[in-house]
Amino acid sequence: MQKALAFSVFALALLLSPAEVSATKVTPIQKVLELLGDMLAKGKKEKNAEEVRFSAFTQFCANQDRIKSEAIEKANTRIEELKASIQKAEADIAELDDRIKELDEDVGRWEKDIVAATNVRKKENIDYKATHADYSESLDALERAINVLKKRDVDIAQAPDEYLQTSLLQIQSRTLVPTYAKDAIRAFLQLSSQRQPEEAYDGKGYAAPEANAYESQSGGIIDMLEKLKQEFKDELSNLEEEELNSKHAYEQVSQELHDSIENANVEIERKKGVKAEREQDKADDEAELADTTADRDADQKYLDDLRALCAQKTDDFNARQKLRQEEIDAIQQAIDIISSDSVSGAGEKHLPQLVQKSGGDSDGVSLVQLRSSVASPDQQKVAEFLQQMADKYHSKLLSMVALKAAADPFRKVKKMIKDLIVKLMEEATEEAEHKGWCDTELTTNQQSRDSLTAEVNNLTAEIDELTSLIAKLTQEIADLTQEIAEIDDAVAKATADREAEKAKNADTIADAKEAQTAVENALTVLKEFYAKAAEATALVQKQSPAEEAPETFDESYKGMGSEGGGVVGMLEVILSDFARLENDTTAAEEQAKEEYDKFMFDSKMDKAMKANDIKHKTEKKGKSETALADAKKNLANAQEELDAALAYYEKLKPSCVDSGISYEERVKRREEEIQSLQEALKILTGLTMG
Repeated sequence: MQKALAFSVFALALLLSPAEVSATKVTPIQKVLELLGDMLAKGKKEKNAEEVRFSAFTQFCANQDRIKSEAIEKANTRIEELKASIQKAEADIAELDDRIKELDEDVGRWEKDIVAATNVRKKENIDYKATHADYSESLDALERAINVLKKRDVDIAQAPDEYLQTSLLQIQSRTLVPTYAKDAIRAFLQLSSQRQPEEAYDGKGYAAPEANAYESQSGGIIDMLEKLKQEFKDELSNLEEEELNSKHAYEQVSQELHDSIENANVEIERKKGVKAEREQDKADDEAELADTTADRDADQKYLDDLRALCAQKTDDFNARQKLRQEEIDAIQQAIDIISSDSVSGAGEKHLPQLVQKSGGDSDGVSLVQLRSSVASPDQQKVAEFLQQMADKYHSKLLSMVALKAAADPFRKVKKMIKDLIVKLMEEATEEAEHKGWCDTELTTNQQSRDSLTAEVNNLTAEIDELTSLIAKLTQEIADLTQEIAEIDDAVAKATADREAEKAKNADTIADAKEAQTAVENALTVLKEFYAKAAEATALVQKQSPAEEAPETFDESYKGMGSEGGGVVGMLEVILSDFARLENDTTAAEEQAKEEYDKFMFDSKMDKAMKANDIKHKTEKKGKSETALADAKKNLANAQEELDAALAYYEKLKPSCVDSGISYEERVKRREEEIQSLQEALKILTGLTMG
């Protein structure tokens, strides 16, 4: 360990520049000790700082563990409460559903009962009208027949005329006429038809009356018809009474059924309202349960992660502290070692020379001077020729070759010229191929850039239009939402005002009624008292030793008669005022309720229309946002392709556009360079052959 530290310090000393040593006037060992001292101080400082930071972290772990544990426990309690509440709501909803179903069945049954009762009533009424008409027509026929029979002279036998026969036949045909009456009428008609034998007619064309042949029969039929008429009247009266009773019974049953249906419907609506409230309570509890469960799970995960993190951090901290302490001990041990005479003394003795040698001037030999061959003097002609061609054609290549021809060995120059000629020819071929490729690529790239630029512009315009539309729809939705909120606020305020007004009116009416009762009781008490007091007789005091006593009274107390009359009158006025207050408040309550109901209906319709408008605008906004996202995506893709096309164009420009000179000029210059190099090669070849 000591040897490794000593070697590291020695290597660090070698890295110090001589300029630094001479500037600070310290030895490398001293510099190393200074650095180690700084490292020791820094290590201790960081170790302490780390202990402080970890202490805060430990406190954080404890605090968060406690907070999250309490939150989880509280959430678990709340979850159980919500589950119980949800179960209770479900039970209530099921019970309400059963009751609503039961009431619906009752309503259906009662409606069927109403229909059945109505059908029965219609049939009864039809039968009644038919029977009533039959009785009425029979009575009319009886009345006519009786009148005709009574008008006839019963002492003179006279055959019944056609009108009488028609009336009797009509009576006989009625179903209500009993059999005995029909038989009597039939016998009477037969007797009447048989009582006219062949007899002489008088000069007036009528048959002379025979003896009174059916006097007794006529009297009997009249009595029978009178009796039958009375029976029919009695039966008609009974029929009408039965019809009235039947109608009244139907109306009573129908009213009871309608009342039952109305009450059931009211209860159904109330149950539905309670059910909706319980369903909302259930939904709220379920939402809160989901949120609470999610929060609990998140807290549990956070707690698990926290505990794992804190445990891991604790292990890491202990390991780091151990390592830091070992590092401090090692640095301290290194300082002790380097400060010892064995290291420090050797460093002062040897280290500066090593630094000077490593950092001082060197007397090394240049590689240029080690060349094994020298250029031939005849190469100067080639160099001059190439330089002249370079100046003539402004060729840097020829100028470079001229320099090389003057400095490099002969064989190397000759080979270099041959290689350059071959290279220039290859470059000419490559450039010709590259020119064709550049033309194709530039044309294709230009078309791509133009097409993509147009697409980017169109997409940008579309995005601007969609963005404007979305902003407009967003503002309209916000305005409608604000208007709905204002409607809700107005409804809430109106409801609160209505409830307050209703409660106030109810209290006022109740107070007025209670006051009227109290005033009436007071009036009763006062009136009874003053009535009794008026009948009281005067008390006569007998002479007694009490005459020396102070004066008291000498008659009975009758009350404050005059004052009492005034009070009674005032109370009666007050009673009428309270009665008027009750009536006025009741009327005002009815009017306020009517106005409130109308306001609520108008607000509900207005809110529904605005909500529907929000729905449509939201759907339109969603479609626009989807279209905007697609347009932005397409724009990004198009812009990416355009940027790629532009970047590719910039990449093409150095080799296809921005080369400085034209392709034709480059071809001409390359040909001139090749020709000059060939001439130089000929010169070199001629020198070789000569």
